[in-house]
Amino acid sequence: MAKPKSEYSIQTVSNALRMLEAFYQEDELGVSELSRRLSLHKNNVFRLLATLEQRGYIEQSPENERYRLGTRCLELGQAFSRRHTLLRRARPILEELVRKVGETAHIAVIRDFEVVHLDGVLADQMVLTTLRVGHRLPVHCTALGKVLVGCSDAATQESFGRSVVAEEGLASRTESTIADPQKLFDELRTVSAQGFALDLEECEPGMRCVAAPVRDCTGSVIAAISISGPGFRLAEESLHGDIGRRVVACADQLSQELGHGL
Repeated sequence: MAKPKSEYSIQTVSNALRMLEAFYQEDELGVSELSRRLSLHKNNVFRLLATLEQRGYIEQSPENERYRLGTRCLELGQAFSRRHTLLRRARPILEELVRKVGETAHIAVIRDFEVVHLDGVLADQMVLTTLRVGHRLPVHCTALGKVLVGCSDAATQESFGRSVVAEEGLASRTESTIADPQKLFDELRTVSAQGFALDLEECEPGMRCVAAPVRDCTGSVIAAISISGPGFRLAEESLHGDIGRRVVACADQLSQELGHGL
C-alpha cells in the first residue's frame, strides 16, 4: 500500500512555502512578525529569508529592512499564466465580457475552501472593482465561492459543510452576509438550480457581483467567471437579467472550449 504523500513532506520546504504565503495580504513583513505568524524561531526565519532572498523570491527593503516578495515570484506567476490552458482560453473571454458589460471581470478557483482569483480584467470606469488577482476570499459571502461550491458535486458540498461551516463558522463581513448555515445551504441549492450566484454587498459594502461556473470535459466545476462593480450601477434586476445571462454565456463558452458537452 502506497504511503500518503504527507509522509514524504520536507518540513524546511514546507516552512519556506508557508513564509511566501504569509505575504498574500501583506506588502512587507519583518523577522519578528514572521516568527510570530509562522511559530518559528527568529533564527530559522532569518535563514529561510536569506535562502529565499538569494534565489530572488524575497527581497529586503533598503528603507526599513523589512521583507517583501521578490521578482522571481512574478516570473513564476507569469509562467503559470502562459502555460495554463484555463487562463489562456479565459483571457480573451474575460476581455470581451468587460467590453460588453463595462465592469470588472475575474476568473477564480477554489483552494482549501477559499476563493483564489487567478486573473482579471479591469473596465474603463472612474469607479470600479479593483483587480483581486492572487487574493483569497471566503466562499459563503462571494458569488464566485457560492458558485464553486453550489454547482459542484454533493461530496464537495458535504466537505464544505464539515470543514468550514461546522468547524469555523460563517463570519459576517457586512450587514448583508449570510451567516446562518441553513440560509446559506438554501442559497447554495438555489445557485445549483439556476446556474449562477449573486453577491449583493455580502463581501464588501457597496459592491455587487454575479458569477457562473466553468466546467471541464467531465462536467466537473473547475473555475468560475464573475462580473463585479458598485451597487449603484449593478441593480439586482440586471444581475438576474442581462448581465447575469452574459456571464453565464461566457462561462459556458469557456466550458465548451475546455471540452464540456462535446
